[in-house]
Amino acid sequence: IIIYHCVLLEVISLEIKKASEEDIKAVARVYVDGWRTTYHGLVPDDYLDRLSYKEAEQRWLHFSNNENEPFIYIAINDAGKIMGFASGKSIDDENFDGELYSLYLLQECRGLGVGRQLVSAIAKHFKEKGIASMMVWVMEQNKSGLGFYERMGGKEYLRRKSGFGGMVVDDVAYGWKDVSVLCMEEE
Repeated sequence: IIIYHCVLLEVISLEIKKASEEDIKAVARVYVDGWRTTYHGLVPDDYLDRLSYKEAEQRWLHFSNNENEPFIYIAINDAGKIMGFASGKSIDDENFDGELYSLYLLQECRGLGVGRQLVSAIAKHFKEKGIASMMVWVMEQNKSGLGFYERMGGKEYLRRKSGFGGMVVDDVAYGWKDVSVLCMEEE
């Protein structure tokens, strides 16, 4: 007897577009909510409890105005709600020219292809700007993040330590020498 087990993977398609300054408040909300769900149990709870939407909004305004060629792409559902975002910037690294600075999704749209769509938008942006390679930092304890970037073809190339709320964590850098491999076809 042969038993086939089929799993239907739901993939949702959201509108992906470049964020404007008016979107920063919603980006900040996804950032804080994303931190609280992704890093629960990985960093101290009091650190997560102290995250504020207002401070996050200031952080993302600062990023948008002060980093080297920064940009943010957002994923918007049919109701106009921002469900996730990714940001990138140019970097001066001996191995890579661009950095996928962040990728955050609301809990309800994880595992549905939204992260891939946002990474693709970042890669396409880099490609259009003549930036052929990119890297991303991931907290080593974030096993789902590590798996995601490995499945996307990222190659581990560097490690560092970071501090959050008095706790030191290990970070892993993944890189892509050719961002073209991350660019999804338009539907």
